Amino acid sequence: MTHRLLDNIAWHALSGPHARHSRGTDEARRYAPGFSPIVGFADAERPDFAALAPYCEPGEHLYCGGWSGPGPPGWRVDTDSTMHQLVWDAAAPAADDGLAAIRLGAERVPQLLELVSLTQPGPFGARSVELGQYFGVLDEGRLVAMAGERMAAGAFTEISAVCTHPDFQGRGYARRLVAKLVRFELQRNQTPFLHVMHDNGHARRIYERMGFRHYNELPVRVVSRRDVPPKGARPRDESRDDAAGRRAPSSGVGP
Repeated sequence: MTHRLLDNIAWHALSGPHARHSRGTDEARRYAPGFSPIVGFADAERPDFAALAPYCEPGEHLYCGGWSGPGPPGWRVDTDSTMHQLVWDAAAPAADDGLAAIRLGAERVPQLLELVSLTQPGPFGARSVELGQYFGVLDEGRLVAMAGERMAAGAFTEISAVCTHPDFQGRGYARRLVAKLVRFELQRNQTPFLHVMHDNGHARRIYERMGFRHYNELPVRVVSRRDVPPKGARPRDESRDDAAGRRAPSSGVGP
């Protein structure tokens, strides 16, 4: 399989369908505060951290993929690993009428954040539910499992934040929630994909049995800015963005 969008999916999402949820320039963008702290670069192999710096707070941990060179001046690499990209390559999963899943919206954010804090499924923010559909399983009002949609570009939609409370693991909730999202995405003529960290072989095997196939293994790093931004460097006046969330022609900086 060859899917060029997936080779730099964060950039294509941040500069495309999710531009209205991002901050940055023509060279570097990030999800706005409140969303997942993910960044993307127009050139993933030669990332322009100077362009990104005015949109990041010192010490803020940010996730970036596709880059494995030395850390740039004024930045620190806090975590250095790789992740697998898996793409759906099978027929639609059968309907699962027995799964009592509910749609998760803003009213459930405190519960989402509590489950994410406990299970650590990856970068997540209070506004991440605005990026796509999120579903969860409740037990006596407590959220015990969830899965949702995050990055998207072209025909591809990422399944993310897949997690289950430790007391409820082994019941198949996460797998069934992922299957539910796969069905919805296929009905929308989209191609589901997801990311699995290199050392999470158990999850990768489950996804492959479901119908996902390995596409790529990418570097992934957590970085943080340590320097003081250059004098006068600041995001521009966002009121100059046009209604569609695109970069105003005179500014060079996006919303």
